Amino acid sequence: MPRGTKDDVTPGPGGRELTRRRVIEAAADLLGREGREAVTTRAVAAAAGLQPPAIYRHFADMDALLDAVAEHGYATFLAAKHAEPNPSDPLEDLRAGWDLAVEFGLANPALYAMMYGEPRRGTTSAAFQAGMEILLGRIRRLAAAGWLRVEEHLAAAIIHATARGAVLTWLSMSDDQRDPTLLTSLREAMVTAVTNQKPDVQDPGAAGAARALRAALPEQTALSSAEQHLLNEWLGRIAADG
Repeated sequence: MPRGTKDDVTPGPGGRELTRRRVIEAAADLLGREGREAVTTRAVAAAAGLQPPAIYRHFADMDALLDAVAEHGYATFLAAKHAEPNPSDPLEDLRAGWDLAVEFGLANPALYAMMYGEPRRGTTSAAFQAGMEILLGRIRRLAAAGWLRVEEHLAAAIIHATARGAVLTWLSMSDDQRDPTLLTSLREAMVTAVTNQKPDVQDPGAAGAARALRAALPEQTALSSAEQHLLNEWLGRIAADG
């Protein structure tokens, strides 16, 4: 992207947004090449072709700029994600998504440490939320196929926490301490924590899930007789559609 002059805004339509993006990309590049300490007002301004005071006409303070860099990181990660709507193997799809998250962190250590090592940095961004929806989609497919062992949002937290922990732990180690088995072991521990050893539902989809739950109804005690009767009727209708 061509650098502008020492002006506040790139000339032409959409100039303010282009300048803001230039500042974010300059900060992200500095972060990736030289680490967090290199991301100063003066260094970012020089890299973006601006005078230092101009930074604060686009961002309230450096913390706001770093939030924007984190959001840029989430958007970059989101672009690398591939959401398969109907994977042939939802367990392998889960593993592939976890591996992709870890690979992104290992390839972008300074950016990842800022995104995930600082509480809630950038997590309100649209890109972060879109990425979480992709993860929740994977989890819903596991649930529909009878593989999910825990509640959906707990599964998302476990998956997210193990990937983040794996990357930050790996980055904290010296080269001679790093053993790829650590990453594989953490991934498989995650799979064990959130999935069953075999699917509870033999037939994937709503009808199969309804049949499995209907079969287990006599053993449950949480519902009254009337509630159980009504639920049994509803599940019967769903199962019949399959």
